[in-house]
Amino acid sequence: MKQKITLKHIARELEVSISTVSKALKNSEEISRDTKEKIQAYAKLYNYKPNNIAISLKNKRTKNIGVIIPDIVHHFFTTVFRGIEKYANAKGYNVIVCVSDESFDKEVINMEILANGSVDGFIMSLSTETQLNNDYNHLKELVEQGIPLVLFDRVTNKVACDKVLIDDKDGAYRATKKLILNGRKKIALFATEDYLSISNDRSEGYFQALKEFNIEINNDLILKLPSISSVEGTEMNTFFEHQQVDAVLCVNEIYAIHGMRIVQKMGYKIPEDISFIGFTDGILSKFSNPTLTSVAQHGEKMGEIAAEMLIEKVESEDEIEVYRTEVLESTIVERESTQN
Repeated sequence: MKQKITLKHIARELEVSISTVSKALKNSEEISRDTKEKIQAYAKLYNYKPNNIAISLKNKRTKNIGVIIPDIVHHFFTTVFRGIEKYANAKGYNVIVCVSDESFDKEVINMEILANGSVDGFIMSLSTETQLNNDYNHLKELVEQGIPLVLFDRVTNKVACDKVLIDDKDGAYRATKKLILNGRKKIALFATEDYLSISNDRSEGYFQALKEFNIEINNDLILKLPSISSVEGTEMNTFFEHQQVDAVLCVNEIYAIHGMRIVQKMGYKIPEDISFIGFTDGILSKFSNPTLTSVAQHGEKMGEIAAEMLIEKVESEDEIEVYRTEVLESTIVERESTQN
């Protein structure tokens, strides 16, 4: 059984560009007869099967960008999309957005829909199920066909493409350090499961700060919730009933604000009794009561950089693929939920 090959394989073996292979297989007059015959013969010998997604994307330039986000409710993704659209529109591109709703199947379906001749490339943040399944074949196939892809926020090292993300570990480290310097010793962590790259990195930053100040890591103070939708369950209520804490670091603002509401009902004062810090710095953080100290992720800037990366790839004539990862520094925005 012959190994399944891609345009990239043919290009590498025959020492030509991916573009040349693609044009030769479509019998383009731009390619010499000898080169076309050589490429077509090689493709036939190895039973090359063209990828329909790649063909639809390469056939023409649409001036459209496909964006796939995992959640439409989360303020962070709204700001990223705003940044993508701002930069793309300035460059004459339109943006089409789809929501995977944290589903692997929806992520794949959305990609197929957008790739049906509708867009020139993709910007996306991985769904929860994609990371849980550890299945990135749909993305690898896209990249192998030379289709531009930029991952943001939730990324993976298993796909060779451009990436832009925040330094989550450093943000959590500095947030935890701030709480410690405020005199807090029993600092809880409200996180999601470790298979989410961002949650794992933020947990690592939390552990790093505790170790630096010789504070013992207490697993009883770590609450892992499967998703934002689970925040309204009983786990958080039960946590505060059984654990004595003086501060909480949350991996998103929804966990933090719901946690503040629970402890306020229990009679605790914020920040005198318990301090809270959450990631995102969205609208909820600015208007909660008390207002929430946040680790700002600079979503709009992230979106602009992601769009710049993608459009640069779409318009590039370079035959050698070079990928880069941009890491943005987070910022702590101090508000009423912590002591200055």
